[in-house]
Amino acid sequence: MLLYSTILEINETMTKDAFIELVIKWNQSSPHKSNIIENLVWKGERNTRYGNDMMSLTIEEYRNKNIIAVRYEKTETDGAIWYTDYVMNFNEMRMAIQLDRSYIEEASLTDTKFSTPHFVSMLVEEGYLKNDFAYPVSNKPLLITEDNMELITAVINGEAKHKLPIVYVSKTVYNENPVDVAWLSSKLKGIAHVLLQDDVSSGKKIRELCQSKNEYYGAVGIYYPNVSAGHVKYLYHRDTGHDSFLLDKIVKNVFAYSNVQNIGSLYTWQGVRSALLSDRLLSQREERAAAESAQQKAENEVEDVYATFDKEIKDLQRQVEELSNANEALRCENLGLRAKMESVEEIPILYLGTEDEFYPGEIKNIVLEILGDAIKNIKSNSRRADVVSDVYRNNDYKNLSGERQQKVKNLLKSYDGMSKELRQELKNLGFEITEDGKHYKLTYCGDRRYWTTLSKTPSDYREGINAAKTICRDML
Repeated sequence: MLLYSTILEINETMTKDAFIELVIKWNQSSPHKSNIIENLVWKGERNTRYGNDMMSLTIEEYRNKNIIAVRYEKTETDGAIWYTDYVMNFNEMRMAIQLDRSYIEEASLTDTKFSTPHFVSMLVEEGYLKNDFAYPVSNKPLLITEDNMELITAVINGEAKHKLPIVYVSKTVYNENPVDVAWLSSKLKGIAHVLLQDDVSSGKKIRELCQSKNEYYGAVGIYYPNVSAGHVKYLYHRDTGHDSFLLDKIVKNVFAYSNVQNIGSLYTWQGVRSALLSDRLLSQREERAAAESAQQKAENEVEDVYATFDKEIKDLQRQVEELSNANEALRCENLGLRAKMESVEEIPILYLGTEDEFYPGEIKNIVLEILGDAIKNIKSNSRRADVVSDVYRNNDYKNLSGERQQKVKNLLKSYDGMSKELRQELKNLGFEITEDGKHYKLTYCGDRRYWTTLSKTPSDYREGINAAKTICRDML
């Protein structure tokens, strides 16, 4: 499964040796000791392999196209196999970076987290990356001030040129960052630019320059260079602090776009290996043809040459077939992903909006629950009744809201104060609990739109029951 994919423009200062040395430094300086290949000493070789069957670093040079490809491969104890590929085309001075994960048959599929390659940060630090038109490629956010406001207004107005997506993060009403921008920039390094509003006071000027089309008060906009991908806007719903739900949605959206972009075969490890083997196979065939033309002069010697060539050609043909099959599998995977994003034939009934999902299946559950209630008021034996009933039956309604509502009612029916156990159970349901004078304030999943209060020392035995009614009606 392709997890990370990008192509970056590289400065002319990078040489072949500098590229290989930087990849080796990336491995040898890893903070994770288990990722380091021991006894790796590079002596200038261009076609070599270090490591063992569990972890290796392989370097291949394709001289005909002036390309060097490097693959780092590691098999985890749980069966996950990680591939990190760096392909540098020195004719075009462009580098492809891909992170891929697959599994052996017995693998555990529970942990799907990954970090974007630190190698991109090393390219930034060494000054090897060219700007994306006016936007520097970085692992840190670019601050938008009154002095460079045109960098974001040109994007919003559709006038800017950029190859990578641009993520614009506006300040909240309290002049805070709505998400952890440092972490967001690190996560999206190499595949998107992160532009951060320096101060909320600049919002008025930005609105004037882009006819109020800008994000503001904590909203985040994603602007894609591809017109068909368009513009995505997410709103900030918390009172204060970072919104982790919002950050996750931004990252997922940008990665979904990046990973379905089509790149040439010579910017992939499999493509370079396949081209190398094809060239070697062609060379062997030419040598065999030369040997055949000399057969009459040295027939006895040719028999030995044939035997050697036949074995080498068969080996090369087998390797080419294996790589071709691998390329086809990857191509089909990417086509499948692209079809999911670009399909016009299989359009879902509804699209998700910008609301965050507070727990898995929440939004679908709410929509189906409302449909189920609506069916009771629709005339039976009508087209509307048949269509709505069909959708309801075929979407596996599980009454998740009802289960959470019953749990809240049970927890609060005899409320007489905030015990340690009650506090933990409410937190498990997604409530943030803060003190507000003589009351506790319960905010659902950190979203300031959904809250209620409980007295610290309740005098009415029905207080917990009433709070549960409010929660069930307005939040669950």
